[in-house]
Amino acid sequence: MKRNVELVVISDVHLGTYGCKAKELLRYLNSIHPKTLVLNGDIIDIWQFKKSYFPKPHLKVIKKIISFATKDTDVYYITGNHDEIFRKFTDFELGKLKVCNKLCLNVNNKKTWIFHGDVFDASVQHSKWIAKLGGKGYDFLIVINNLVNWFLEKIGKEKYSFSKKIKNNVKKAVKYIGDFELTASELAIDNDNDYVICGHIHQPQIREVTNKKGSCIYLNSGDWVENLSALEYHNEEWKIFYYDDHKDSLKEDTSEEIHDIHPSDLMKLVTQFT
Repeated sequence: MKRNVELVVISDVHLGTYGCKAKELLRYLNSIHPKTLVLNGDIIDIWQFKKSYFPKPHLKVIKKIISFATKDTDVYYITGNHDEIFRKFTDFELGKLKVCNKLCLNVNNKKTWIFHGDVFDASVQHSKWIAKLGGKGYDFLIVINNLVNWFLEKIGKEKYSFSKKIKNNVKKAVKYIGDFELTASELAIDNDNDYVICGHIHQPQIREVTNKKGSCIYLNSGDWVENLSALEYHNEEWKIFYYDDHKDSLKEDTSEEIHDIHPSDLMKLVTQFT
């Protein structure tokens, strides 16, 4: 049985990269029946599209999202920095699928502001080539990390995350994450929002932030590269869904096969669509 969920937020899937855990995401999406699905940026990694890599599970994720939108799920695609090409489509609607740069929802009479979060990243806004170089370096790090974790699993050891180690121990990384969360929260409070939801920094989080002007709940959906996480709102409660905590109860994808498509052909379709 599929779980009914009022609102699901996922971000930073990075379809088209070696680090993307598309199979795991597909198992998760096949297990839920969301009333509203918010794709909060960096779903398709356009920056990495020069690679000859876009396997069937990645295509199946796109097909599943479209399937949601053709049925009874409201699907919002919020643009991020890695899929910024879609920003020229702001306010585009096709059935229940809507493309936007930010989203304001009423969640149980609570003002909810949702955006990707790259607007706070000076490296993306002012030095894009540096950000793209960093993106490629991150993707390479994930590839190496996957190989290491494959070996660790074979010998019965626990998985290890290079990226998490860096984020948790490098002072600049810790400060950046803290500043990001605080900035988003203070802007939300200034605009009388009860919830502010971001992605971008691949750091799942739910926490209350309070200042002299008020308070709000800051949430981050994490990613589907390392954390394999999503935000779920149901029965008046927010939760972070972690794939690793539920993987034994999720079924393998048994949907029909899908034909391979070369990234360049997919890019042509994207260009024609835009």
